[in-house]
Amino acid sequence: MTERLWRDLTPQVLGALVRRYGHFELCEDAVQEALLVAAEQWPKDGIPVEPRSWLIRVASRRLIDILRNEEARRHREDAVRTPDVAPEPATAADDSLTLLFLCCHPELSTASQIALTLRAVGGLTTTEIAGALLTPEPTMGQRISRAKQKVRGTPFRLPAEYDERLAAVLQVLYLIFNEGYTGTAGERLERVELADEAIRLTRMLHALLPDDGEVAGLLALMLLTDARRAARTTVDGRLVPLDEQDRTQWDQAAIAEGTELITRAMSTTKLGPYQLQAAIAAVHSEATTAADTDWRQILGLYNLLEAHLDSPVVTLNRAVATAKVHGPSAGLALLDTLRDDERVTRSHRYPAVRAHLLELQGDVAAAAELYLEAAKLTTNTPEQRYLRNRARRL
Repeated sequence: MTERLWRDLTPQVLGALVRRYGHFELCEDAVQEALLVAAEQWPKDGIPVEPRSWLIRVASRRLIDILRNEEARRHREDAVRTPDVAPEPATAADDSLTLLFLCCHPELSTASQIALTLRAVGGLTTTEIAGALLTPEPTMGQRISRAKQKVRGTPFRLPAEYDERLAAVLQVLYLIFNEGYTGTAGERLERVELADEAIRLTRMLHALLPDDGEVAGLLALMLLTDARRAARTTVDGRLVPLDEQDRTQWDQAAIAEGTELITRAMSTTKLGPYQLQAAIAAVHSEATTAADTDWRQILGLYNLLEAHLDSPVVTLNRAVATAKVHGPSAGLALLDTLRDDERVTRSHRYPAVRAHLLELQGDVAAAAELYLEAAKLTTNTPEQRYLRNRARRL
C-alpha cells in the first residue's frame, strides 16, 4: 500500500519542486531523500493526512539545504526561503504529464528515456531499474545521471511540439511494457514489475489525455496482452505458445476493460497503429479456443496496420496471419520479402516464424534446423528452451 502510494506521488512531488525551483537533477535527489524519510517515519507514525503535501514540504526543505550547501550556488540563497507549508504547485496531473514529456526529451537516447522515465515518473530506484533491465547498477546510475544532466535547464512545461513528443512518450511506455512482457535476456520470460509499471504509467497518461485515441489504444493493447500472463508459462517456467494456452486462465476483467477502451477509441478518434494492434489483440481475446480465432479479421487488421506503420515485425506477423488464411506457402512467400531486411533477420523471430510456417507445410527437417538457429539468436532462457524443445519434438 505504502509503496504504491509513493509511486503514485513521486511524479507529483517531483513536478511540484521542479516547477517552483528548477534544478531537475537536484529536485530528483531531494524527492528520493524525502521518500527515505517517509520510509523511516510513516511505519511508526502512520501515513500523514496529506501525504503529497508532507513529501513536498520535506523534499523542499532538503532541496534548499542542498542549494545552500553548494558554494557554486550561494548566490541563489537570498532568492530561496524555506517554506513552512507545502508550496502551491500547478495541478498534480499537469506535473505528471510534463515529467513524462521531459523524460522523453528528443536529445536523449531511447535507453536513457526509458531509464529516466522509470526513475523520475515511475519512482523506481536505480537498483530496481538496473535489475529489471539487466544492466549493471553502476552503468545504470551513470546513464540516469547523464540523462538528468542532459535535460538540465529545459523549461518545465509541455513542449511546443506536443504531438511529436507524445509519440516518443508512447513509444517509451510501449518499450517498457514489451521488455516486461518478454525480457530481452535472462532466466525469466517476464519481468512483471516492468509490465505493471508500464500499465500504471499509461493509465496515468490516459487519465490526463482521455480523448487521445492512441493513448487509449496503447493502454488497451497492454491490458489485452497482459491478460494472458497466467497462461504463458507452466508451473516450472516453460513457455506456452498462444495457440496452446489454457484460455480459462486469461484475466477476463482486463480483457473486458481493454476491449471497451479500444472499441470506444476506434469509433470516436482517428485510427492509429496502437489502436490497430489493440484491435488484433482483442480479436485473439474473443476466441474461446485457438481454432475459433478469426484469422481473416486479423489479416485485414494487419493489412491496415502495415499501411500505418513501416515495420518488418508487422510484416512478420502478417505472414503468420496470411498462412492461417491462405496456407503456409503464401505466408512463406510474404516472409521472403524480408530476407534482406537486417532489422528483423538478425532477430530470433525471423527464423522462428519461418520454422513455424515450414512446420505447417510439412518440411519438418528444415523447420527443426531453423528452430535451433532461432534458439541461438535469443538470450531469453525460456524462449531458448521452447525453441530447442520444438526442434527436438520435430
